[in-house]
Amino acid sequence: MNDWLTAVVLGVVEGLTEFLPVSSTAHLLLAEKLLGVSGPVWDTFTVLIQLGAILAIVALYFERLLKVVLTLGSDPQSRRFAISVLVAFIPAAIIGAGLHKMITGDFFQNTRLICWALLIGGVVLLLIDRFPPKPVHFDATRYPFAMSLGIGLAQCLAIIPGTSRSGSTIVGALLLKADKRSAAEFSFFLAIPTMLGAFTLDLWKNRHEMAVGHAAPLIAVGFVVAFVSALLVVRTFIDFVGKRGLAPFAWWRIAVGAAGLIALSRGW
Repeated sequence: MNDWLTAVVLGVVEGLTEFLPVSSTAHLLLAEKLLGVSGPVWDTFTVLIQLGAILAIVALYFERLLKVVLTLGSDPQSRRFAISVLVAFIPAAIIGAGLHKMITGDFFQNTRLICWALLIGGVVLLLIDRFPPKPVHFDATRYPFAMSLGIGLAQCLAIIPGTSRSGSTIVGALLLKADKRSAAEFSFFLAIPTMLGAFTLDLWKNRHEMAVGHAAPLIAVGFVVAFVSALLVVRTFIDFVGKRGLAPFAWWRIAVGAAGLIALSRGW
């Protein structure tokens, strides 16, 4: 496939899957295998286009986030919300920094593990969608700190490739009696420091191996496509989950995971 088209396809995959409970990592790795791309250039490409997806969240919630920042010193609710997100972020920050080498090494290239994680995660989503605890928390900006910590611990499951960061945080919030809309929204807010931290760590630890140079135009294309795709997903996801639930994403995970395992059994 032409490199430009490959950049667009991977940008779309990153943008569409980053904030859905389907695992962007799994879809990117499987897409790269299907497209037959590998090497330092595409490793760099995958790291850098994540920033496009992160900026989509910042752009969509810019006014609310700016208000929180500007009123941290005067509004107790703004401080409470900021601390809540920080509390949820800390567990993943500790584990991510400590296990970064393992997470980004062979462990994250284990296609069979990824497929099983997609399957199992799909079943979990089906169960939580069908038998959710009765919600008592409906505002993502007012979660208790203990609940935020619980969601942050759930997010740590995403170190298993194919689990999905957004999926683990949404399921964690639902188990802690959040409604689906606020669970999805809190997952978006938590994604900002989590993804930015992971992006910065990846960028720093791979700075000497980054192959930007002539690949810069491809990276720019993937970045923009990931930004636009993520923006579209974030705009529609909360309403979609509120109306349709998590089952469509669960069945998608199961289908992709099963297809991957079948392909592996046939020597892919």
